[in-house]
Amino acid sequence: MLKFSANLSFLFTELELINRFKAAKKEGFEAVEIQFPYALPAEVLRETLNEQQLKLVLFNIAADDLLLGGEGLASVPEKQDQFHNAVGQALEYAKILKPEFINVLPGCCFNLKRKQEYLKTFKENLCFAVEAFTPIGIKTVFEAINNNDMPEFIVHNGQQMLNIYEQLSLPNLFMQYDIYHMQMMGDNLDEFITQHAHKIGHIQFADCPGRGQPGTGRINFESIFSSIEKSDYSGWIGAEYKPVGATTDSLGWFSGFAPP
Repeated sequence: MLKFSANLSFLFTELELINRFKAAKKEGFEAVEIQFPYALPAEVLRETLNEQQLKLVLFNIAADDLLLGGEGLASVPEKQDQFHNAVGQALEYAKILKPEFINVLPGCCFNLKRKQEYLKTFKENLCFAVEAFTPIGIKTVFEAINNNDMPEFIVHNGQQMLNIYEQLSLPNLFMQYDIYHMQMMGDNLDEFITQHAHKIGHIQFADCPGRGQPGTGRINFESIFSSIEKSDYSGWIGAEYKPVGATTDSLGWFSGFAPP
């Protein structure tokens, strides 16, 4: 049975963040995720989750300037202390919000001569994050992002992500597989999910191109969701798309694929 979570950084953005929880619950979601929750106190978020009887699946460690066009945080050697502080911040939120996963965004390397140095730093930082979150029962994920939307993102396809996962081989580290980003890179989505489902902690989706809801692009979601359902993957599937129009008008896919 497929389980869908609403990414509140993308959905219901017609509303203030604090009001998106109620909107998601009203539309039938039982779980949510947030990219960066730090604009609101963790206690306020916890109270809202409890009020709406929603589960928080995932949020990200802070990524510094990544969304502003910078290199981000997790791979930059000169920012390792800052990354450690960001892990500390995420840990404090995690103790209160109790997500299943915390995501580490690898970031970019704009000086290609330093690419290997950045990758080494990223792996060290991933290990640091796993060590921090494991004692409180939370798993760490990391994701690949296509290098059309984010040029020079250091992990930009499924094979690169798999290589890092297998090199580190940490019990509480998993891949986060984003269907939109991997379609942009030309990955065989069904094949990757089928073969590596047990290594994937979280899946997210949007149609491609455009990153809208299912039906606005060329991805065959019947095939993708069928592959997920038949695989060993039992986690949540995060709706992380940019609605074409109002969010409520974009949810036709939900009634078609979500359990009754």
